[in-house]
Amino acid sequence: MDDFVRDKLTEWGLREWIEKFKEEGFTKESFFSLEDQNEEIEKLIPKMAPRCIFKRRLKLLMIFKEQNSANPDTAAASAQVHKEQNTANPDTADASAQVIPSTSGRSNEEKRKSDLQGESNQQQPPTKKQRPGSYSEKKTLTKVKDIMRRVLQRIPPEKNNLNDFLRRKIHDLETEEREVVGVFGKTGAGKSSLINAIIGLKNFLPSGSVSACTSVLIKVEANMQNQKGEAIVEFITKEEWRDELWFSKNFGLENGEDDTEHRDIVEKLSALYGEDWKEKSPDDLMDGKYFKKIPEFLQSNEELRKKILTADEDEELFEKLIRYTRSNPDDAVAQGTRRWYWPLVKCVTIKVPDADLLKHVTLVDLPGNGDTNKSRDKMWKTVVGSCSTIWIVTDINRAASDKEAWEILKDDFSYMGNGGQCNEIHFICTKSDCHSDAKDFSEAGIHDFILKRNQQAKAKVKQEFNQLKEVKKHFSEESFKVFTVSSLEFLNHKYLNQEETEIPKLQEFLQELNDCHKETLNYVSGAHGILSLIQGASRRGGAEKKKAVCTILEKKMRDEVDKVRKPMEKTHQDFENCLNEGVKNSEISCEKDLESVINPKGKSGRGFFMTLNYLVQHKGIYNAEKNRGTRKQKNLNMKLSSYLTESIDEIFKKTFPNEVNCGPFNGKINSFSLGTKRMKMEPEYEDVKLQLEFLNAEEDKMKKKLIKVIRERKKRIYSSLMTTVEESMQKCYDDAKVIRGANSLINMRETMRKHVHDSKNIMFKNAKKVMLDQLRNLMILQWSLVR
Repeated sequence: MDDFVRDKLTEWGLREWIEKFKEEGFTKESFFSLEDQNEEIEKLIPKMAPRCIFKRRLKLLMIFKEQNSANPDTAAASAQVHKEQNTANPDTADASAQVIPSTSGRSNEEKRKSDLQGESNQQQPPTKKQRPGSYSEKKTLTKVKDIMRRVLQRIPPEKNNLNDFLRRKIHDLETEEREVVGVFGKTGAGKSSLINAIIGLKNFLPSGSVSACTSVLIKVEANMQNQKGEAIVEFITKEEWRDELWFSKNFGLENGEDDTEHRDIVEKLSALYGEDWKEKSPDDLMDGKYFKKIPEFLQSNEELRKKILTADEDEELFEKLIRYTRSNPDDAVAQGTRRWYWPLVKCVTIKVPDADLLKHVTLVDLPGNGDTNKSRDKMWKTVVGSCSTIWIVTDINRAASDKEAWEILKDDFSYMGNGGQCNEIHFICTKSDCHSDAKDFSEAGIHDFILKRNQQAKAKVKQEFNQLKEVKKHFSEESFKVFTVSSLEFLNHKYLNQEETEIPKLQEFLQELNDCHKETLNYVSGAHGILSLIQGASRRGGAEKKKAVCTILEKKMRDEVDKVRKPMEKTHQDFENCLNEGVKNSEISCEKDLESVINPKGKSGRGFFMTLNYLVQHKGIYNAEKNRGTRKQKNLNMKLSSYLTESIDEIFKKTFPNEVNCGPFNGKINSFSLGTKRMKMEPEYEDVKLQLEFLNAEEDKMKKKLIKVIRERKKRIYSSLMTTVEESMQKCYDDAKVIRGANSLINMRETMRKHVHDSKNIMFKNAKKVMLDQLRNLMILQWSLVR
């Protein structure tokens, strides 16, 4: 093993693995060859945490290696642009001459020391040898940003295509992207303890702090501004609350105390108003005296409608937060709270200090689907649709039989899968250290019992998943993973070592999500491409070679666009064929489906009139009774459009897969390439190597942007079937909700039956047309972007 490998491992805090690399005989060349060799790296560094550090550092080092090999005058974090007086293009000559300060009278070596080391040498003591990897990522990023700031300042102020292009590209380097992990699980499932263990802060989130009331979304992410805990409370609008009050007072309370909706409304109004709500009108309940402590709620501006809670101590923060998230009356007694504000809260964001794993990841505690408040319901659907991963958290002792946990998948899989971007579902069985049923209570006996029981639990959960046929149209077996975790054993390791608690597996997963959006890596790559363009443009001569390369690339572009266009056309035809079948089945079944909702067996009289009235008042959403008096929100529009969505589910997943290693349109977007990466390595293109470097970077950015656009558009395309049906049903809802007097229930049913019967031959064909039109528009957009 040579000194280079030893120095790198020492520099990255990985000295304990030096012997392993030495045994394998690593040299500098073989060290660099480890890039993307995940299996080989795992053999060398079995522990997950140091392996993540190694992989991230190696990626950054490879960028530096590419930069320095591209131009011997580049060093450290990025290339500094050197002044070239003459060029074939007067625009680029002007930019080059003014972007770089004059360093005449000094040698190239002096220029490099002056321009490249700059302020960074003033920030730390001198060293015998400066190496690209010797700075922390933060200092590297700071240095590269400083270089790009100086480049931006030296771009001529005159407006022209080149100057505007460079400014835009430099501004675009600043990006902030986050991965969203949705967390489902009822109170007592161990979510707070799980998150505390994962982020390495034992008692930051108190028990129950991310098990809110039935409606509030709670986000947990890193505080990047300071070292204090912070909570941001976002309220619904006062107009939305006024509408809720009006419906609650006029319709929601008429079913009697035994009705679950009645009880929910009483709980909500009592939390905010105490006993005042019983004798007052909706207008009276909007009096400002009820909102003195939360003036933010009355603001019209969305940004001003947020309340920021801070505290020096974590415990104090959560004492302040409790009235915005809890619905448990026992808490009110314990805290002396007389007024609870959770009915008015849409979302709470908890900012956690020192949470490195959450720098680019947000954990979101998700309540159940379907809220009567429009903004909360819309936010729920948006957040679930933006989750790249879903965690379903439940107690290991009832994981396979936990109906609530499995109903999350059964009810909401379409929002996560084809209607979202979720590529993995993690079924997390908590409290895996439980060993009350063990027969051998020695440490070894308990250890063996826990591991055996955990394997059995995993097998049962996977068996249960395999029975969900509709869910599996959206998620494969490979995307469904089961973890048996113990937060207690992770901290105490009495019976299990840390690896056996499986908390490190979830930590590694979050670290990999962070690495996908590593700011240093992305910024340095983009900066390198821009500087390569400036340097390449400022080189004199080579006009004929540049023209020849343009001709080659233009032909390659046409060929690659054609490769993308043909499968897109076939996809459009395949969608049309599937939807034709869906339209046919919908027209046959829609009246029967409607009847099952508006006239279910065993439901009649005033009680069901209120259910049906709720449905037409809320555009097709209604509450279906479940066991033990609980309720489950349903959607008539979804039921009517179900044959359409089922007809395209499989082809939709194939066309727009959520899996990271796949790509839209059978991977054709991912495989699109102009071949610039190969060309820049060939000697015949040496004169345009830097321009090819820029084009290669731009090609990667373009594909990432295109895939992101497709990901967002495909959500709208998938939901368009239900949305179009809802729009077609709107007149029916409007006509039905004004019906009053004798025989109201009968007349409402007849109005709805007539509407569906008269419109069924148009409604589903129109939904098909809207989806196909949106699919065609997406194809046109893609062609325009790749051209």
